[in-house]
Amino acid sequence: MGFDYPPAGEAGKLDQLEIRNFMYDLIIIGSGPAGLAASIYASRYKLSHIVIGEETGGQAVNAWQVENYPGFEKIAGRELMEKFKSQAEKLGAEIVLDSASKVEKGGNGFSVHTAGGKIHEAKSVLLALGMKPRKLNLPNEDKFIGKGVSYCATCDAAFFRGKSVAIIGGGDAAGTAALHVSEFADKVYMVYMENGLVMEPTWKEQIEKNPKIELICCTKITEIIGENAVSGLKYENKEGGRELAVQGVFVEIGSTPGVVIAQNLGVNLDEQNYVVVDATQATNVENIYAAGDVTTGSNKFRQIITAAAEGAVAAGSLYRKLKLSKK
Repeated sequence: MGFDYPPAGEAGKLDQLEIRNFMYDLIIIGSGPAGLAASIYASRYKLSHIVIGEETGGQAVNAWQVENYPGFEKIAGRELMEKFKSQAEKLGAEIVLDSASKVEKGGNGFSVHTAGGKIHEAKSVLLALGMKPRKLNLPNEDKFIGKGVSYCATCDAAFFRGKSVAIIGGGDAAGTAALHVSEFADKVYMVYMENGLVMEPTWKEQIEKNPKIELICCTKITEIIGENAVSGLKYENKEGGRELAVQGVFVEIGSTPGVVIAQNLGVNLDEQNYVVVDATQATNVENIYAAGDVTTGSNKFRQIITAAAEGAVAAGSLYRKLKLSKK
C-alpha cells in the first residue's frame, strides 16, 4: 500500500480517516530540546514528520536562567525553547500538543495513538520522552501539591512572595531554583543531603553571597507538616531532629526517565531505566530511535545542548537509513 505525504504544516487539518491513509517518515514523541532539534534537522533532510508533545519545550521551559547554551550569555529557558519552536515551525514542522498514549508496531511501520484520540502512522519513531520530576515520597507530599509543595520553581516562585521556603536538593536545578525563589521569598533554606552539594561552582558562589539563602546539610528529610497547607519541614542531622517553619517546599532532587512507551515496545533499558542507544541514537528495536535526557547517550549529561545534539544525530541517522540507503 502506498502513502502520500501531506504538505508541511497541513497534517493537523486532515480528518482522522485521511490521517490513516498516509504514513510519515518519522513521528517525534516529545517536544523538548531533543524533539525540536530533531524536527529542525528532519525538515532540512526533507523527512516528512510531526512532533507530538504535551508542552512545547519540555522541562527546559522551567529553567529560570540558562547561562551555558552557546550563543546566549543569559536567557530564560522558556524564551530559549520558544526560539527552538519558532525555528522548527518556520521549517515546516507540525507540532501537535497532545500526549502519545501508545505506540503499536505494524507491517508497514508504527501507529502512534494519542490521548486526544488521534492515530498517526510513520515508518520510524523517535522517542524524545524526557524526564519526570522525582518525588521525596513522604506521607503528606501529594496532599500538599499545589498547597505549598511544588516541583517547578519557575512556575510557582511568585506565589511565595514575602514567605519562607525550603528548596530540597543540592544540584544545579536546586541551586538555580534557590536563586530564583530568593527574588520573591524573604527566606530560602536550601536543604541537601550529606555529600550532596554538587552544583556548578558558579551557582554555589552566587548562593553563598545571597543573604536570603541558607544552606542546611541533613541526613534525612522526614516530614512535610501542615493542616490545609504547608507550615513546616522536618529533617534530621547528626545532632538529631530539626524543624523549619516554611510555607513552601520546592522539590529539586532530579528526575526519572519517562519510559513507559519504550518499555511497551520492548526497547532495552539500563539498570536506571534509561533507554539504551548506540552511536546513531538507535535502540534495539528496528526504526525506533531515542534522544535527549531519556537515553544512555552523552554520558548521561542532562543538558539542553546534549539533548539537542542527540536529536540532530538521530534525524541524520534516520535520513541515511530511510533515504540514502535506497538510492
